[in-house]
Amino acid sequence: MICILLVAGHGTVLQTQIKNDNTGLYSHLTGVPKALLPGTGGKKILDFWWETVNVRQLFTEVYLVTNADKYKHYERWATANDFPVENIVNDGSTTLKDQLGAVADLELVIRSRKLDDDVVVIAGDMLCADQNFDIAQVIRFFRSKPGELIIYYQLEESERSSSRGIVEVCPETHRITHFLEKPEEGRTASRLASVVFYCVRRDRLSYMSDFLSLQTRATERTFGLFWEWLINEKQLDVFGMKLPTGFQLIGQVGLSDYTKWLTHYSTKKQDNPAQPITCRSYARVGLMGNPSDGFNGKTIAMTISNFWAEVTLGESQTLALVPHPLNDPTEFGSLQDLFCISRREGYLGGLRLLQATCKKFYQFCSKRGIALTKQNFTLKYDTNIPRQVGLAGSSAIVSATLKCLMEFYNITDNDLPKPIRANFILSVETDELFITAGLQDRVVQVYEGLVYMDFSKKLMDEQGYGNYASMDMSDLPPFWLAYLSDPSDSGRIHSNIRQRWLSGEPVVVEAMKTFAELTDQARSAIKERDWTRLAQLMDQNFELRRSIYTDDCLGPGNLRMVQLARQFGSAVKLPGSGGAVVGLCLDQVRLVEMRQAFQEAGCVFCVISPFIPSASSVGGLH
Repeated sequence: MICILLVAGHGTVLQTQIKNDNTGLYSHLTGVPKALLPGTGGKKILDFWWETVNVRQLFTEVYLVTNADKYKHYERWATANDFPVENIVNDGSTTLKDQLGAVADLELVIRSRKLDDDVVVIAGDMLCADQNFDIAQVIRFFRSKPGELIIYYQLEESERSSSRGIVEVCPETHRITHFLEKPEEGRTASRLASVVFYCVRRDRLSYMSDFLSLQTRATERTFGLFWEWLINEKQLDVFGMKLPTGFQLIGQVGLSDYTKWLTHYSTKKQDNPAQPITCRSYARVGLMGNPSDGFNGKTIAMTISNFWAEVTLGESQTLALVPHPLNDPTEFGSLQDLFCISRREGYLGGLRLLQATCKKFYQFCSKRGIALTKQNFTLKYDTNIPRQVGLAGSSAIVSATLKCLMEFYNITDNDLPKPIRANFILSVETDELFITAGLQDRVVQVYEGLVYMDFSKKLMDEQGYGNYASMDMSDLPPFWLAYLSDPSDSGRIHSNIRQRWLSGEPVVVEAMKTFAELTDQARSAIKERDWTRLAQLMDQNFELRRSIYTDDCLGPGNLRMVQLARQFGSAVKLPGSGGAVVGLCLDQVRLVEMRQAFQEAGCVFCVISPFIPSASSVGGLH
């Protein structure tokens, strides 16, 4: 593969303003080519790009195209930076009037050097906000697609789409469906700006000659017009890849724009690394419909602020995952201590969840056309969610880790929408770690609060996820939670129900439909604030579950907690896979009495504090 750096533009506006500047601050830059101006990180702009592409494993040759006016500057730069001087191509132009145009400059290199290979084209005078992106990831994504590749980024609020080439990208295929060169405001809703960073296949290089034969003026021989022609008119397959960083082409900008963006990007670079990122995800209780989320049913669930998982990410020299001193033990007081801890908590802590999330995140971004920066980090976690009692402790750790990674790599909700985020979290657990799980927990932990979820087969088949709706959490009644101090493995609770459902056993299939009906009724009861009706529906939910799972499968510990709650007239059901119960007691006196009874029975009891997300919440530490 060949890389070509374009630096043949004539920066007349910038140079004129540098000459006329009366402050004297920029006099040392008089006559300096745009690509050799200072960039971020104390490097010249071109220094950064040369360091980025000077990778023999990726590129057999790197060429640089310049003009006759600035050729000598780049020759001196080449000898000082171990760039092969023989690979500098002079396009012969000395002014704007006799310039060839960017596409013609590229075609000149291809023709004069008889290149017959895939080509990466980069503007060497382009400021980059974050200089740590991985160009190898760009090349891998390009090779996975049957067409050309355009790099794009999300415009910042201060940037106008009318000043850039804007792409409209299909989120599923990553194919660019439309290219608009400096569109008028309102012509497109897209804020995705292309930059002069392209990958072109060898069998498509001839299209440049075809395009040039149609454009007689140098001002029309721009890449923006070339891509408009190739994508909109020729209808060829061109794909897009997002870099989570900003770019500014120095081009014909003035001194104020250059210094503004240089200061802006340099400030961002200084400010970002120092701050560790801490994110939380909360435990959840299934109030209605579970466990039908794994069987095309409907559920209502709620995040609770009593328990949470917290993950902290800090930038570091190497990538490190820190074991939790309690949840990932490697030292024990004795063999008996090891036995007791292993029997009570199992063998698997949270470290595997961090590792699997990171692995899946990289894989997801690579497939979705998002190039990540080459930044390392240290991840550590803490959690107070009781283990093995069905409160979604594992998915909370995965969810919090994902929030940290998204913030660290500047991945937006547009890159990873909430419904897809829930699918991602589930895939970490089911595909990577083979944990039996459904979507409910991941959806409510992503959306947060009180959430109604419809997982009907039609929806799941058509869009890949269900319909999810946040519900009003004002004036909720006092739900309570109790769990076993020494629970058994909650994963066993699912028994053989999935096999029976897949085989179409009528009793199981009808039960899952009934769970969905109960959920719709509960949704209405919550909207109407009919808590007595909601309590009745919670009891019906448990009895339906009991009828198909049987007492042997539910286990004696869960049944004892249900029976104890009913002695005090409380509605009660399982909030998850087992090991805990959630209830609704409308009699405050009996609620106090019930708390004491549960505590005397050796259970942990608490009144639930619902976690209510703020309107501006993006998923950070609450």
